[in-house]
Formats: sequence, structure tokens, C-alpha cells
Amino acid sequence: MPISHVAAMAFERVSRLTSIPALILSVVVWLTAATQSHGQSLIRDPDIEHGLRELAFPVLRAAGLNTNRVQILVVNDNTFNAFVIDYNAIYVNYGLILTVESPEMLQAVIAHEAAHIANGHLARRAENLKAARRNAGLGTALALLAAAAGGGEAAIGIAAGTQGAAIRSFLGHTRAEEASADRSAASYLRWAQISPSGMVELHRKFAGQELLSVANQDPYMRSHPTSRERLRAAEAFLDEFGDKAIQNANADYWFARVKGKLSAFLRSPSWTLRRAKEETAQDIRLMREASAHHQNRDLGRARNAIDEALVLRPNDPYYYDLKGQILLENRKIGAAIEAYGNAVEMAPNDALILAGYGRALLAQGQTKQALSVLEKARARDYRNARLLQDLGVAYAQVGNDGMASTVTAERYALQGRLGDAGIHAKRAVARLPEGSPGWQRAQDVLIASERLNKDKRKRK
Repeated sequence: MPISHVAAMAFERVSRLTSIPALILSVVVWLTAATQSHGQSLIRDPDIEHGLRELAFPVLRAAGLNTNRVQILVVNDNTFNAFVIDYNAIYVNYGLILTVESPEMLQAVIAHEAAHIANGHLARRAENLKAARRNAGLGTALALLAAAAGGGEAAIGIAAGTQGAAIRSFLGHTRAEEASADRSAASYLRWAQISPSGMVELHRKFAGQELLSVANQDPYMRSHPTSRERLRAAEAFLDEFGDKAIQNANADYWFARVKGKLSAFLRSPSWTLRRAKEETAQDIRLMREASAHHQNRDLGRARNAIDEALVLRPNDPYYYDLKGQILLENRKIGAAIEAYGNAVEMAPNDALILAGYGRALLAQGQTKQALSVLEKARARDYRNARLLQDLGVAYAQVGNDGMASTVTAERYALQGRLGDAGIHAKRAVARLPEGSPGWQRAQDVLIASERLNKDKRKRK
């Protein structure tokens, strides 16, 4: 989904099962309700997520992790933080991405979080549940248990709650784990021929924070206890590494592009237009300018800029995706469909690009074709609330009210509105053939909603 369509969701990652299991769904909603007040969500954008995959690939491969399964997801939070909570995702706040000064720093963060996964540190999370239960209630503890136990298909990722005391405690690592993760991260970077200089710079950034009160410490510091010993260890890793690093133009490019795309939509257009001129890669400069002009509602300049970027990179599906977004949001539906179609042709399995294409087809009234595309997108990534909304509209327009109710129930459930989800799930169960895939999905939501209501009555 383009970055301007950030989903207002506190929970954005569920298991990879075709149907969301009722137990998982019910306990996740508890956590969602406990943390939504912090206003966190995921920023979903195909260009940004691809760039992060490019940066993470050599690190994840060195860690022995599945490079196709472990995602790098961006949390809509301006603080400097990163964390893991399951085996399938590393969460990085956009504030961290915009703050780090080199790809090596960002790759050091990814390597460190990957080490927590590879070294089995997530298994310790179950031991923290008692404390989480005391601090945040049974529901949150159950949700954390589901996340801690959920490797593989039952894995749960949570893009929220890093500010709450209970969640922060759950996410926190011991000093021993941090030292272990540092050693592993250094070995991953060495294997990938990435300089550990980024790790040194990270530790230097936090040197002295131990002297501050917890309230004044950076969130990353609170969940990743540091020490001057760890800084000295990182410096030793760097000395041992020597000058073995290979200048990686691909990492430099994608680091600049990820930061450029994020800042272009998160900062003012005037700031972007001033700073874009400093960009060394011409296509990234044009992309940033296109984004800024789009926010200024200047379609002509936005279109010209993204077209110039495409002259430089004619086979770039993510620039076509941005062009489609710009055109669709300016009601140039036919041209948007053409742009998204080019993007899909180049990246046929990217769920976020497919979702944009389906949205454009739906806007033009090509409902059946839109439905086919949107279903394909959902099969690859159904934690996308905007996609589920579009899919619900498409089902309703073709007269399939049962499936429209199912996807609406799922959308509300992912947003933590399980009461509303239960209402639509009941409608779906009544309208769909018993035992059908849509009926089963609606049944899962309904069971979760009923469990929530039952637990509420118990607490009264």
C-alpha cells in the first residue's frame, strides 16, 4: 500500500494461515486494545519494504534466517527503536531509519535484531508473562503468549505497544542477551563483508544514556540495555575486521531511497524540495520531488517528476506504483490503471502493488477484475486494512454480501474493534454455506468476539 495510505491499525501481522485462528485473534485484540492509545501503526509501502529487503538480505542470509519469510516492517513512530516479537519480522521505527547516518548503521540494527531471533532469545519471552500479566492484565499476557509461542505458521507480529510499561518489559532483553546478540551480529556483518562501524556508531550514540533516568532514556536504550563495555567490544570487532569492508553501491542506493521516500511523505513538501537537491541519485531526487509536488496538489509537476524518474529507471515497478498512486488520488483513473498495470507486470507477486491496482480497477467500475486482483493480494498479505475495505466493497457490488461481511469483520478485528467485527461475522455466518472458507473465517472472528465479551463479563 502506498505510504499515504497508512493503515490505522495497532496490529498488522497475524499468522500465515488461510483463516485467522479464533484463539490467536481473540488474544491479539486484547493487546490491540491495550496499546491503541499510543497511536502506532505500520507504514506499508512497496518501495520502502523492497529497499529494506535489499539492505537486510545479506545480513539475514548470514544469520541463517529465511530471507523470504523474515520481513523488515516500519513502525509509524518517530522515536529511535527497533524490536522483534516473533520469528518472522523485525520492526524498525521510522524515527530510527531517518536518524541513522549510513546503511551500515541500519544493517547493524537489523543484524542485532536478527541475532535475537537466531539465538533463540524469543523463547525467554514466556518467562516475562507473569510480570506482563500483573502490569497489564490477563488479556495482554495472553496476547504476548500467543506472540512468544508463535514461530512458524502461528507467528504473530505486533506493531504497537512499545511505549507501555508491560510491553516494554516484554520486549526488553537482558545484558547477557545483548552481548550475545552483539557478538552474533558482528559475525553476520563480517560474513556479509559489511563494516561493523555502524555497530560502533550505534553504541556511541547511546553511551551515557545509562546515567539518565528511565523516563529520559531513548526507547531503544530501555529495551536494549547498553554499556561502555559493549561499546569497547564493538570497537574491538571493528579493529579485528580491519579494512575488509566492500563498498556496496546497492546498499548506499537503497538506503538513500528508503530514507528519501519516508521523509518525502512524513515531512513537509517545502522541506523535501529544499533537501532533494542534495540527493546524489537523480532518480531518487525526482521521486522525492514528485512526492512533494503531489502533497502540494500540483499534479502537473508531480507527474513530470515521476515520469523523468521512470526515464532513468524504466523497469522500476515501485516508481510505477507511485505514479499510479499520484494519478489515482487525482482521479485520473484510466492513467492510474495503466501505471499500476505496468507495476504489476514487473512485480506480479507484490501484494501492496496488487492492492493499489485493484483499488484503481474498482474506482473505474471494473468490479469483477478488481475482485480477482484484490483476492490475489489478500492471499499474499491480509493484514492490510485498506485492502480489506476495498475487497468488501467489491464483494458487495457483485452481490456477495456474505463475503463482504466476512472481510469487513476481519478488517474490524485487525483494527481492534472486535465488537463491530462480531456483528459482521454473525451476518456472514448466516449468509454463507456452512463449512465454506468464508464461513470458517467469519466463524473465527465470531468466536473471538464472543470470548472477548465473556471475559469482559467476568471482570465486572
